[in-house]
Amino acid sequence: MLPEPTPETRHFWEGCKDGELRLQRCTECTHSYFPPRPFCPKCGSRDVEVYAASGKGFLYSYVINHRPRPDMGTEPHSIAVVELDEGPRLMTNIVGCPQTPEALQLDMKVQVKFEKQTDDISLPLFEPAKG
Repeated sequence: MLPEPTPETRHFWEGCKDGELRLQRCTECTHSYFPPRPFCPKCGSRDVEVYAASGKGFLYSYVINHRPRPDMGTEPHSIAVVELDEGPRLMTNIVGCPQTPEALQLDMKVQVKFEKQTDDISLPLFEPAKG
């Protein structure tokens, strides 16, 4: 199942399609947040802006799913929470490394990798950071 962009999330999905991770931040208290919404969850201000995030962060938490899914093949895959350098956390998958506890180390540095699903949707997945 792929996400259906809404007016509140359209900027995020358009950014992913363009290879850019877009977050929102409050112009009053400077709090960055995810998921998208028209007001700041910290102070309630409606003065928010969209900006391009670095796409870098660290592996905050994960589980390895061993149950096959038709859309993800038969191999185990991670269901992860990544904390971005800007502060927000996102649920995602870690790709580009073995799906084992030895490879998926908590606090390991990761970077976004966009995976095109359709002409309109690219998913923000994360891989171990290079270097």
